[in-house]
Amino acid sequence: MRKLIVIAGIAVIAGIFLSNATAQDGGQGAPGLGDPFYDRLGNGGYDTLHYMIDLSVDVNTNTISGTTTIEAEATQTLTGFNLDFAGLKISDISVNDVSADYSRDDFELIVIPATPIEEGATFVTVVTYSGIPTPYPDPSVDGFPIGWLRFGGTIFVMSEPGGAMSWFPNNNHPSDKATYTFEITVPELYVVAATGLPVDEIDNGDTRTFVSEMNDPMASYLASISVGDFVRVDETGPDGLLIRNYFPTDQAEELTDAFSPTGEMIAFFSDLFGPYPFDVYGAVVVTIPFGGALENQTLSIFGTDAVDEYTIVHELSHQWFGDSVSPATWDDIWLNEGFATYAEALWAEYLDGETGLTDYMDELYDYMVEEELGPPGLPDSSDLFNGAVYLRGGWTLHALRLKVGDEAFFEILRTYYARFQYANASTEDFIAVAEEISGEDLTGFFQMWLYDEEVPEMPE
Repeated sequence: MRKLIVIAGIAVIAGIFLSNATAQDGGQGAPGLGDPFYDRLGNGGYDTLHYMIDLSVDVNTNTISGTTTIEAEATQTLTGFNLDFAGLKISDISVNDVSADYSRDDFELIVIPATPIEEGATFVTVVTYSGIPTPYPDPSVDGFPIGWLRFGGTIFVMSEPGGAMSWFPNNNHPSDKATYTFEITVPELYVVAATGLPVDEIDNGDTRTFVSEMNDPMASYLASISVGDFVRVDETGPDGLLIRNYFPTDQAEELTDAFSPTGEMIAFFSDLFGPYPFDVYGAVVVTIPFGGALENQTLSIFGTDAVDEYTIVHELSHQWFGDSVSPATWDDIWLNEGFATYAEALWAEYLDGETGLTDYMDELYDYMVEEELGPPGLPDSSDLFNGAVYLRGGWTLHALRLKVGDEAFFEILRTYYARFQYANASTEDFIAVAEEISGEDLTGFFQMWLYDEEVPEMPE
C-alpha cells in the first residue's frame, strides 16, 4: 500500500481485530495466532496449502454464491479447527467429503469434522456460502472499509490487513501462505481481474468464467479480484514476463501510456533485489478515486487519482518486499512500507542520479522532522499505517546504506530477499542479515532509527 505523504495525498488502511486468543481445549486449533496487534486474525492447528475459490457474482445486486475449497495439513491432532469468515450465509461445510458440524462466533467459524484429523494428515474443507459481502469499517482510518467493496458497477477487493474474511473463509494471517485457484463467473458484459496467472476464459452464454492460478505462496490479504468494465492490455516484460493490465474501457489509452514504464521498472528492481518473484505482473485501475493503491500479489490495484509514476514504483516493489517476503507479524509493517518508500527513492536515483536520490530523501526527512514522526519499529495498533513506517522506515534503509556503503547495503537487500523469499521475516531477521553481511554490530544504529522516539539527526 502506498501512503501518499509529501508527494501526493494520504490513503491508509489498518485493522480492528483485537482480543485474547488462546488455544482451545480438546484438540481444537487455536482461534488466533497471537499476533501482537491482531491476535484473532489467523488460526492454529493447521497450515493451508491451497485455496480454490469458485464464485458466481451478480454485479447488479452485489451478491455472490459458491464454494471455497481449502486443502491444509494438520500440525496437531484436530477434533476441531477455526476459519476466519464473516457475514455471509453458510449452507454446507464438509471435511474430507463428509458433512461437518460448525458454529460461528463473530468472524470465527468453528468447524467440527465427523472424525478427528491426525497430526500430519492432509485434509480438504469445502465451505458453500452466499450473500452480500459486508466490508469491515476500520476506526483507525475514520471507518474506511476493507475487504469486498462495490461502487457503482465496479467490484474490487482491498483486504489489508483482515478484510479477506469478508468474501472467503481462510486462515487470515500473512504467516500462513498458500497457493490459489480463482474461478469467478460474471455476467458476459463484465471482465474479471484476479491475482495470479490467467489460464482460461470460459464462455457460458449469458455468463463468462475467468480462471486464474496463483502458483506461488500468497498471504490471504493479498488475494483479490476486481469485476468491471475493463479492457485487458498485455505487454511483454523482462525475460518474457507477462504484464497484463486491466483498465476502464474509456481510459485505456491514457492508462496504457501511464503504466508503460512497468517493464523497465521490473528490470531495474530485478537487478537490485533479485529476480522478479512471480510468473505474471500487472495492475488494475478502478474508477473510484479512493486516494491510494494496494500491492495485491501480481496485480496491484489503483484508484484513478493515484496513478503516478512513484505510486506505480511503490506497489511494484512490494512484490519483492511485502508479497514475496511478508511480515512475520503486523508490528513488522515497516518491512513492507519502509522498503517500498525507499524503492521510490532508488527509482529517483535511477532517473536523475545522486541528485535525484538526495532531493527525494531530503524532502522526506524534512517532513519527518516537521511532523515528529515516531519510531517505525513500534507502530500503534490503532494507526498501523502511519507516516513513520513509511518515511522513517525508508530513511532507516537510507541511513543503513550510508553507514555500511553501497556494496554491503545492496548485498544485504539481495541476501534478505533470497533467504526469506515466499516466506515471512521479522525485524530481527532483517537486522541479523544486515549484521552478517556488514560484519558490524548494528544494535545502536537500529535502536536509534527504529525504536527511539526522537528522529535521529540526518547522517552525512
